[in-house]
Amino acid sequence: MSRYIIRRLIQAIPVLLGATLLIYAIVFALPGDPIAALAGEKRMDPNIVAILREQYHLNDPFLVQYWYYLVGLFRGDFGTTFAGIPVTDIMAGKFQVTINLALMALVMEAIIGVGLGLYAALRHGKAQDSLVLASTLVLISVPTLVTGFVLQLLLGVKLGVDFFPVAGVAEGWRSYLLPGFVLAGVSIAYLTRLTRTSLVETLRADYIRTAVAKGLPRRRVVGRHALRNALIPLITYLGADLGTLMGGAVITETIFNLPGIGQQLFSSVYLREQSVVVGIVTVLVLIYILANLVVDLLYAVLDPRIRYE
Repeated sequence: MSRYIIRRLIQAIPVLLGATLLIYAIVFALPGDPIAALAGEKRMDPNIVAILREQYHLNDPFLVQYWYYLVGLFRGDFGTTFAGIPVTDIMAGKFQVTINLALMALVMEAIIGVGLGLYAALRHGKAQDSLVLASTLVLISVPTLVTGFVLQLLLGVKLGVDFFPVAGVAEGWRSYLLPGFVLAGVSIAYLTRLTRTSLVETLRADYIRTAVAKGLPRRRVVGRHALRNALIPLITYLGADLGTLMGGAVITETIFNLPGIGQQLFSSVYLREQSVVVGIVTVLVLIYILANLVVDLLYAVLDPRIRYE
């Protein structure tokens, strides 16, 4: 097992390098001067401009700038913004909000998605099954942007429900309920359909029929035998979706005015803060890689026949 983990971590290095190189090239290719964007409409002293360009290696070619970034990264230094603020300080303050939002969305996705999928699978072909499928189709069809604004208007303005704050994080964990549902909406729909399909197929397996013929209670057959085997594709989807939720937080945080990494990423792209943008993406890639590694290790827990060499 330990050799497998080490091999997976080594394989992650080229993935990490490729992702940082790609995002660094995209930010580098953006039009405009980052120093001019920092000054806004005011004219900056040419001497200060020259010092900043030299300090941040802006006069060097792209590959040289990227090399300086990599050297700092392997030392644990994500760089500083053009205002002199360390990128790690920015991420430390913002990532907590985004992680809270992503975890809230992931918990909602797992509970609602698996619950609805299980409900539909046990009523396969009936009216309840069709109703669940139609509901998921609506969730998939409506863009996240529309869902967020509609729920804000309906709960915050029309109904005045105080339990669901529609902006900011002042209300603690309740502040993440509505944004979490909006962020997880499409994923809930896909997970519901995946759970339903996987469980319906598993319930048709021979070993399930044997368990039923032996007179085992239906709850035990479904919960202990069918659902456990159906969980493997669901765990795979949830692990991969954690990275998607972290990345998708850009829109949701903007709608609900959450001071997370999404808002920071948006403003950093606008100001061409390469170090901040690449630093955020690097951490997101690391989270994605680690989430997939945990998912792979969970396979052996769910199915003892799986072994790692």
